[in-house]
Amino acid sequence: MKRILAQRTAWIDTSGIRKVFALAASLKDPVNFSIGQPDFEIPQPVKAAAVEAVEQGYNRYSQTVGEDKLLRTIKRDLSRRYGWDDPGVLVTSGVSGGLLLAFLTLIDPGDEVIIPDPYFVIYKHVINMIGGRCVFVDSYPDFRLPVKGIAEAITDKTKLIILNSPANPTGAVYGEEDIRQVAAIASDADVLVLSDEIYDAFCYDGPCPSIADFYPKTLLLKGFSKSYGMTGWRMGYATGSGAVGEVIEQMTKLQQYTFVCAPTPFQHAAAAALDCDITAHVADYRKKRDMIYDGLKDTYELVRPQGAFYAFAKVPPWAGSGTRFVEKAIANNLLVIPGGVFSERDTHFRISYATSNEKIERGIEILRKLTEG
Repeated sequence: MKRILAQRTAWIDTSGIRKVFALAASLKDPVNFSIGQPDFEIPQPVKAAAVEAVEQGYNRYSQTVGEDKLLRTIKRDLSRRYGWDDPGVLVTSGVSGGLLLAFLTLIDPGDEVIIPDPYFVIYKHVINMIGGRCVFVDSYPDFRLPVKGIAEAITDKTKLIILNSPANPTGAVYGEEDIRQVAAIASDADVLVLSDEIYDAFCYDGPCPSIADFYPKTLLLKGFSKSYGMTGWRMGYATGSGAVGEVIEQMTKLQQYTFVCAPTPFQHAAAAALDCDITAHVADYRKKRDMIYDGLKDTYELVRPQGAFYAFAKVPPWAGSGTRFVEKAIANNLLVIPGGVFSERDTHFRISYATSNEKIERGIEILRKLTEG
């Protein structure tokens, strides 16, 4: 029988996150620490802006690159943050859409991409799907930016270095000195850096430095989903200055033949979002971070998260693997994600504390009991 499916479908797995997320529907009132989705609502002015855009007829295709109103607002913020003069900007269908366009634009079969491990799950599978080669650099046990490992991983085939800070799944925030060193490494090798900064608003213990502050050959991916609770609206953007503008142009060309454009009414709403103050939500999530860390630090090997809304804990000795631990957790009405989804090793599990304080307290109680097997 002639093969129906393309071979690339065998190179990727169904998302382990989505598998666990689907289980939530079959459990009664579970403690759901699985999905990276804020538990707060979209700010009311942003909702109102979306409704107004729909009512005013902004329901057709926008320019491929994005609506002028949103582009102006983004460029204003970039100018304030980085001092950039008229940077290239492409509005994307979420940061995930931006990642796909970036990888398609930059990676040829056989090109190497350096990725600190643990990593966001999409990186590995999309790069594999288009024929790139992932070069993972271990960052265990403290999840700091593995500067030495990145330097040693550089070869003539290195096309891209990916940074994600604040990081999913670990909650790590890379320090300025480490970032400066990676910027020097990338500069010496003349390699582009892709910096995924979707969680940049959630930084709890000080500033959140960006490699774009130190290295001009940086493609930045940012978004609205996490900061403003609009995960279903699929709003993100890709940006960069100087020579990175050519990358943005080519990503825009590919968007014409894939996503076409980001959702038009939500682009108008996103422009309003950039004027909203979310510091109260960030302060609330800092408290949630403290609840998780203080509640588990004495029973699990756990690095204190500094950003995003994740913790990455080592499984207790009885479990042997993240997969086995998660099976036992689900049997106790707790949903967490095995570390092997995000890593080349399966020794940890990911907690998303983007949920109510009551659920966090229940989850801590269950996790403490699970240390006994």
